[in-house]
Amino acid sequence: MRTTGGFTLPGEAGCEALTLRLAERWGADVIRDSDGTQLSDAILNAGYEIYSTICPIRGHNTWAKEHPDMLQQCFLCTLPCVPAGERAEIPLTESFFSEQFRINDSQDALRLWQVFDRTEDRLLDRAQWAYEKDAARVVVRDAVPFHSYTVSFLCYRVWEEISMYNHVTNGWTEEHLMPIDPIYPEAQEYLLRWMDEWCAAHPATGTVRFTSLFYNFVWIWGAHERDRSLFTDWASYDFTVSPRALALFEREYGYALTAEDFVNGGALHPTHMPGTPQKADWMAFVGRFVRAFGRKLVDIVHAHGKKAFVFYDDSWVGLEPYSGSFGEFGFDGLIKCVFSGYEARLCAGVDVPVHELRLHPYLFPTGLGGAPTFMEGGDPAADAMEYWLRVRRALLRAPIDRIGLGGYLHLTEAYPDFVDAVAHIADEFRAIAALHREGAPWCMKPRVAVLHHWGRLRSWSLSGHFHETDQNDLIHLNEALAGLPFEVEFLNFDDVLGGALQNIDVVLNAGFAGSAWSGGGRWTQPAVVEAVLRFVHEGGTFIGVGEPSAVEGRAAFFRMAPALGVDEDTGARQCHGKWRFSVDPCASSLPEGSFVRPRSRYMRGIPFLTDGAARVYKAEAGLPTLTAHAFGVGAGVYFASFENTPENARLLFEMIVDPLRRNPRPDFWSDDPMVECAWFPACGKLAVVNNGVCARQAAVSLPGGCAQTVLLQAHELRIMTLER
Repeated sequence: MRTTGGFTLPGEAGCEALTLRLAERWGADVIRDSDGTQLSDAILNAGYEIYSTICPIRGHNTWAKEHPDMLQQCFLCTLPCVPAGERAEIPLTESFFSEQFRINDSQDALRLWQVFDRTEDRLLDRAQWAYEKDAARVVVRDAVPFHSYTVSFLCYRVWEEISMYNHVTNGWTEEHLMPIDPIYPEAQEYLLRWMDEWCAAHPATGTVRFTSLFYNFVWIWGAHERDRSLFTDWASYDFTVSPRALALFEREYGYALTAEDFVNGGALHPTHMPGTPQKADWMAFVGRFVRAFGRKLVDIVHAHGKKAFVFYDDSWVGLEPYSGSFGEFGFDGLIKCVFSGYEARLCAGVDVPVHELRLHPYLFPTGLGGAPTFMEGGDPAADAMEYWLRVRRALLRAPIDRIGLGGYLHLTEAYPDFVDAVAHIADEFRAIAALHREGAPWCMKPRVAVLHHWGRLRSWSLSGHFHETDQNDLIHLNEALAGLPFEVEFLNFDDVLGGALQNIDVVLNAGFAGSAWSGGGRWTQPAVVEAVLRFVHEGGTFIGVGEPSAVEGRAAFFRMAPALGVDEDTGARQCHGKWRFSVDPCASSLPEGSFVRPRSRYMRGIPFLTDGAARVYKAEAGLPTLTAHAFGVGAGVYFASFENTPENARLLFEMIVDPLRRNPRPDFWSDDPMVECAWFPACGKLAVVNNGVCARQAAVSLPGGCAQTVLLQAHELRIMTLER
């Protein structure tokens, strides 16, 4: 059945007939502009609500050129220089993309530069090195031959990264947009005036869509095309640095941060590694500024009678929607770019009036990975359905208010099958959204928590999209969980010490040793280990993936080895014997086609049984890859790795519900991993989806013991009203 509403269409001046035709075809109620496009009067006056896209810190090149010292900055660290003699000549920018950075060698900046002897991990005195401006290099006098030296220096970012990406991807030739830094009072005054004037000049705009706020995710480009992306982290705060911000921080916190606090020996501080106390203070400091000044812009938008939405993708800094302070902005809606189900869950759980997803593929000739999309060799209709199937299973679990697209609408003209696919997707979305308006879907009893360093702050997120971090076990777990019928929380280790496990039935911990996801040094705290072991012993389930709870220098590499019945030999136990085992008979009841690879990407050793009591459900090359181990009245489950597939999502489901296989058939399930369902008791409706490419017949068990058999075509969504 064709329906309308809840859909945001990207319009385009010069394509008025196409814009209005597709608005009707896709049931749009909102038309928006995109980067590089405009909306004509014919579109603005066509009776649709209008979203207008802005990015406050770019598009102000005239002002930026007049205030070149108020561009955004960051610390960069050179590659190590290893001199053969007593003079080390260290080029500053030869490894970085010259169009993105410009050295800041002002007196305020120079006093923040640092030169390290990395061989000795020693900071050099200022008298030991000299900056040669014309050569753009630092010279170290009396260097120690064959020691490694680096320079950490401040630089301006002279090309805003999203503008840079769009130009390079699409071959644009327009002027490079520069990012201004609102930490400076002059920039704040300018932006407040600009925001007021912009709102007055756009009377047709009903919703101002902040494409981002102030500080982008970190994307450091290299000089060489073979190594263009030197560093990417969507949740990093490394692009927020300036002499003024550092001075304000020192005044507030009573201590000074240095370049080394940011560059960390050249490794930086990516989100997948545990943060330092200094990083936590800096994040809190920047977050307060972003919220306070962001609220001023939102208030101006509201004063003009418009709504303010924010696009949570290019600018995570200070915008973390699970920080507990997101409401201070006063945003009316949040828009999340999605490739996958876990991103939909991230958006759905935010405390904001309107939740909107921007679907993929983006209407660009190529996708983010450079693969053809709306050009020869591309298949955007297939792409759209692939992404939709990932997102749809999450939408059965959590409500979203709107969906939409972005980019250049004229690219769709050569792809009628894409137009049809989007029409189908829009109708399915509206059908699912209508179910949620009737009432929440039924959830099963086990309450699940994902435990890592960041906890709730990084709910349903890592540090990028699925396609960028798909080798990480935790992102695969998040994606599997996104469509399973459980309540899911995200806890950090302070939550554990505060008693949060009292309200949890199953804890998941996944990642490589030392990472933020596994937990790193927090597992050295006896109180943490005691609390989680007690949780399992008294009836909980601990599911560990990869190198869960792993810490070097302890008798057990996995601190949760007593509960798991499994540990990892990183090489120290080569002379020790290993328990022999056979695969448990219950393995035959596990989902057909499910698998567990013997090693996670970053595992350094091999798993072994600690006491021989673990039940081995899967093994490969003589190694246990999936086990369950009784501990007290609870259980520990070990996955050597986890890769999301429909069969493996079902495998995770069964390990959550009944790890020791006492009752292999849960009360609520379908007997086909390709078929998932959601029961909406308030309206008596059952939504069933086929995630496969072929027709499937499945028996669906419902709470209370009743069952329903359903035959679904490929990709089909079926909504059935059942007698209650």
